[in-house]
Amino acid sequence: MKSERGLTPSGGIFDVPSKRQHVNTIGKKLQAADLWNDPARARELLKEKSAIENSLQPFDSIEKKLEDIDILLALSEEEGGESLLEEAEKTMDGLVAEVDDMELRSTLSLKEDRNNAILSINPGAGGTESQDWAQILMRMYMRWAERRGFQVKIVDLLPGEEAGIKTATLTITGQYAYGYLKGEAGVHRLVRISPFDTNKRRHTSFAAVLVYPEISEDIDMEIKDDELKMDTFRASGAGGQHVNKTSSAVRLTHLPTGIVVSCQNERSQHKNRAVALKILKARLYLLKKKEQEEKMEEFIGEKKEIAWGSQIRSYILQPYQLIKDHRTGYETGNVNAVLDGDINRFIREYLLMKKEHAKSRHPV
Repeated sequence: MKSERGLTPSGGIFDVPSKRQHVNTIGKKLQAADLWNDPARARELLKEKSAIENSLQPFDSIEKKLEDIDILLALSEEEGGESLLEEAEKTMDGLVAEVDDMELRSTLSLKEDRNNAILSINPGAGGTESQDWAQILMRMYMRWAERRGFQVKIVDLLPGEEAGIKTATLTITGQYAYGYLKGEAGVHRLVRISPFDTNKRRHTSFAAVLVYPEISEDIDMEIKDDELKMDTFRASGAGGQHVNKTSSAVRLTHLPTGIVVSCQNERSQHKNRAVALKILKARLYLLKKKEQEEKMEEFIGEKKEIAWGSQIRSYILQPYQLIKDHRTGYETGNVNAVLDGDINRFIREYLLMKKEHAKSRHPV
């Protein structure tokens, strides 16, 4: 890898020099005296310039780390300090992680990949077992998001009677959140000795994960009032306790498609309706985008039976420990780390596999 000093990765997938040159070109356009006679054009140029500058920030970080490593190695040679070598090695590890992340982002070329993500989790048949598994998955994704510095908000949560959850919807806010998480959509299978079975038998549980891109304001996704049915109910917390005593929670049903979404996290009915409408728009956008290519259930697995033969990944805790993705073949025995949110390698393997498939279908 070289930088403009230079950072021009092999194959030119990042094309840093061209991006820097383009920023300079936009900067000159922004200095034109008559530009602000067309405010819309000015805003468009500012937005484009900001997006490119944001995409260049990782390269600036890498440049700085390379300089730090050069300095540390030079000092270690002069002074013979072991601690300096250790610091250089630690900086190099961080550098490798940043490069890996940039490579992964290079696979996210769709417009919606940059968006925030809306993630829903629903247990399969099996009562408390599957509901508990759904809650474990929810925690896994929340931990993953928090580790990346993303913001997580639970917008809808229906607790199970004994344990776990009957359904949950999260919004995950962060750059490329949807792009990273879109491959998590599908059925997840758990095999373990049940903590709810007094005979300590092994149980298999299923839960479905659905992932949608949050729709930005500039995308026109009109929903007519006569296409919506709105129901209100009291928001509830764990154990059935009421968050408030008014019917502030909102459930929206899109009559033409039958899609149902709900939100109970906000304190007012108006705010809950606004969030539910945003989630509904996201689902309709994804449906509209894919309807000419394939059925929606094949894209996000929503209509698939949450049972045997439909899982994308298996999490086996007994009689041995193994987590395997059935699409990529990647597997690991470090189940505790994965369930604590360390799913980056699964995400990476899936996105790189999709990139290779795309290249084979559309060779240069």
